Amino acid sequence: MTTTTASPTRRVVLPWSALLALGTAVCITSLTETLPAGVLPQMSSSLGVSSGAAGQAVTVYATGTALTAIPLAAATAGIRRKPLLLGAMAVFLVANTLTAAAPTYAVLLAARFLAGVAAGLAWAILAGYARHTAPAGQEGRAIAIAMTGIPLALSLGVPAGTLIGEQIGWRVSFAAVSVVTLGVLGWITFGVPAVSRPTTTAEKRKPTTLETLRVPGVTPVMVVVVTFVLGHTVIYAYIAPYLGHAGLGSAADAILLAFGIACLVSIWYTGRLIDGRPRELALTAATLFTLATAAFAVTTAQAVVWVAAVMWGLGWGAAPTLLQTAAGHAGTRRSPAVADTAQAILVTLWNAAMALGGIIGGLLLQRVDVTADATAAAVLGALSLAVIALARRHAFAPSHQDTP
Repeated sequence: MTTTTASPTRRVVLPWSALLALGTAVCITSLTETLPAGVLPQMSSSLGVSSGAAGQAVTVYATGTALTAIPLAAATAGIRRKPLLLGAMAVFLVANTLTAAAPTYAVLLAARFLAGVAAGLAWAILAGYARHTAPAGQEGRAIAIAMTGIPLALSLGVPAGTLIGEQIGWRVSFAAVSVVTLGVLGWITFGVPAVSRPTTTAEKRKPTTLETLRVPGVTPVMVVVVTFVLGHTVIYAYIAPYLGHAGLGSAADAILLAFGIACLVSIWYTGRLIDGRPRELALTAATLFTLATAAFAVTTAQAVVWVAAVMWGLGWGAAPTLLQTAAGHAGTRRSPAVADTAQAILVTLWNAAMALGGIIGGLLLQRVDVTADATAAAVLGALSLAVIALARRHAFAPSHQDTP
């Protein structure tokens, strides 16, 4: 009798449909956050408020996320992930629909805060969900696929929403996001598998923030989250004035498109190597970002600005994947519950850094000069690079080091 055994080298296929569904959910969260920047003039005119007041729609969103990510992660620790993710996306549907129909400025801010709360919950789930659906050893690549939604939102979603806002109206832009969200709800329902939850009492207990930060490798990752995101936001939020100063105001859309394409290239390349070489990728990303923003700071030569924008995209595009994966890897070495809490901390710090970056960038722009934001971004990028280089033992470790 002849027996047949499976080949040990058989390739394990990633669950592409599920990961693309999660990536589209990520795109919706990122697009919901950044879309007001593209339709700010129409929003302020329609609601009868200043552009500065309308811009608070972004701040309120980030505040809602920063305030609720950790408490919601703790409160929902025992709830199955798939219904929880569906619930978070349903809140996005409600919040964006309410934004589209907002009759007053106050209602708009309330809807944006609600969207931020939904983001806090969704972001605490999405990276871990992608990680749990992946075959062993391909967790980082799975997260990279899901995180592709961020550069897609920035490079394609926001320009498309801006065009709709200019041609038809800003309310239609948000309504369109709601329509896409409705489709994603169906996609997740039928195309994303449920993931198992911890079963033992020790696993179910949600570790505190301090307990999680004491886990080797977690704190250095969070320091990089703050410095890298703060540096990026300081320059990104005020890139338009800088480009105008460089004589490239009319080319801003094209430069940001080049930045977005570079982000996509970066996340594709990162996804191929992240499970085996996360530290090298993190060092490269921080180096590219630091060099690009330093170039912005020292010269406004148009050719240099174009090249620096591409370098910036190559450095920044990988950041969400690298940081989410690093936090998950460091936490998983202790327990899945620690990994979940680490993701919630990351989401909180990420959004706090975004809100603070907008404030700092605005103050530097007003009180110093147009290149001060780039200088600050370069300094923060250098700090990120230093922390990654020094955190050699536990942070940004390959996936095969997840367990002792």
